[in-house]
This record gives sequence, structure tokens and C-alpha cells, in this order.
Amino acid sequence: MTLNMSKKPRPADSLDFEKSLTELEQIVERLELGELSLDESLKQFERGIALTRSCQSSLQQAEQKVEILLRSHGASDKGDIAPFAADEDEA
Repeated sequence: MTLNMSKKPRPADSLDFEKSLTELEQIVERLELGELSLDESLKQFERGIALTRSCQSSLQQAEQKVEILLRSHGASDKGDIAPFAADEDEA
């Protein structure tokens, strides 16, 4: 079996990310309530870890795509690319 590294993202990838993030938020809420049994808490925590890894992977892929697009449109090095940053002074 070979991996196709040039595989284009499916249109549903962002939807998968959104669903994963929503499920992760729901798991956090349930865990914070403290009403689950120890066994169920562990199962939910394990699922949360898997969802976190999936979301991180999706974000890394999106970041790589953005960098490729920026480079192909004239941003020759990272010095030309302004980092994404939230301005904490704005609310």
C-alpha cells in the first residue's frame, strides 16, 4: 500500500474539522460537569485526545496550504508573511 502525498483535501475536510471541534467542546462540557462515572470519564477523555489530534492535524494541513499559496503568489520567504495573531487589545 502506498500513500499519495499529493492528495487534495476533500471539500468535507473543513466540515469534519467543525464536527470534531464541536464534539470536543461537548466532551469538555460533560467532563467539567463531573457527573460521569470514572469509566465513562476515561472513555470521553480518550475520545477527546483523538479528536484533539485530528483537529491539530487539520490545522497543520491548512497552515501548510496557506504557506504554499502565499509562496506561489509572491511571498518568497517567511519574512514576507505576517504571522496570524490575535490582538488582545481589541475586544
